[in-house]
Amino acid sequence: MDDEKGNEELRRWQEIVNHQFDALNKHVDDLMWFTAMQDHAKVDKVAFCGPPPQNTLAQGPQNAGNPVKISAYTFIPKNIDCSKKHPLIVYVHGGVHSNFSSGGAHIIQELVSQGYLVISPDYRGSTGYGEMHWKLIDYGGLEVEDAFEARNWAVENECLVDTDRIGIMGWSHGGLITLMNLFNHPGSYKVGYAGVPVSDLIARMGYKHPFYHDLFAADYHIGRYAYQDPKEYRKRSPAWNAAKLQTPLLIHTNTSDEDVNCLEVERLIEALLANGKKDLIEYKIYQNAPGGHSFNRIDTQLAKDSRREIYKFLARHLNPPCPVA
Repeated sequence: MDDEKGNEELRRWQEIVNHQFDALNKHVDDLMWFTAMQDHAKVDKVAFCGPPPQNTLAQGPQNAGNPVKISAYTFIPKNIDCSKKHPLIVYVHGGVHSNFSSGGAHIIQELVSQGYLVISPDYRGSTGYGEMHWKLIDYGGLEVEDAFEARNWAVENECLVDTDRIGIMGWSHGGLITLMNLFNHPGSYKVGYAGVPVSDLIARMGYKHPFYHDLFAADYHIGRYAYQDPKEYRKRSPAWNAAKLQTPLLIHTNTSDEDVNCLEVERLIEALLANGKKDLIEYKIYQNAPGGHSFNRIDTQLAKDSRREIYKFLARHLNPPCPVA
C-alpha cells in the first residue's frame, strides 16, 4: 500500500511539474511570436470567453459552470490600408493537447503577406495555461465553439474585418475543428481548408494506442470509451456530419501520414460525395509525400507548392489584396 501511495504521489508530482514546464515554454514561445512576426504584422494576444463546459470536473467549486476564458493571437499586416475592409482567416492549431506555437510562423507570415488578418485561438485543452485549462479539453465538442468565438471576437472588435470574407483553416485536429465549424456555422464562413484532418473518431480508435483512448475516456473529458458510447464519438466526427456542408472546402491528405491515417480522410471525402457535395469540395490525396503528417507544413518545394494550392483556393473566395501568383 505504501508503494502504491508513493507511486501515485510521484505521478501527481510529475503532472504538476509538466504543466509548469508547459507554462514556461508558452511564455518563451510568446516572445518568439513577436520576434518572428515583427517585420510582418502587428501581433497581439487577446482574451475572451467560450461556452461553459458541459463537464465541470476541471473547474473549481466556485467557478463551476462559468464560461471558459480563451486566449487568442491576432495578426494585422503591417502597412495595411485602414480605409478598407480586409479578409479574415481563423487559423486553428492541431493536437489533442497542444497550442498555437511559433513553429508555424512561416505559414502566418505567408497569410499576412497576402493581406489577411489572422486570429488563432488556444482553445480549451491547449497546453501552457495550467492543469485546469488542460483538463477542460472537449475534443470535437466545445473546442469547436471556442474557435467560433475567436471568429466572433474578431468581427466585434476589429473594425478592419470584412464580415463577408471570413475563412477558416487548420491541420490535423485543427482540421477537425475547421470542418465542424463549417458544418455547425455554415453562414459564418466563406471558405475552409482542412489539412490531414482527423475525420472519424470511431475508426481512429481502431488503430490508436490504448493511451490515446484513455485521453478521451478520462472523467474530465467524454468519460466513456468509443465502444461504450459510439453515438457520442460519431457526433464529434466530421465524416458522420458531412451532409451539413454548405461552404466551399479544400481537403488535403497524404498516404504516408503516420498520425491521421489516410483511411479517415478518404472516409470523409466519400461521405461528402455521397451526400451530394461534389460541387463544394476540392481534394487531393498525396501519394507517399515526404514529411508524413506534416508534409505540406515543412520547407520542401512540394510543401510550398501545396500551400500555394491552398492560398489560391482561399483567394478565389476571399479576394485578398495581394494573392499569391
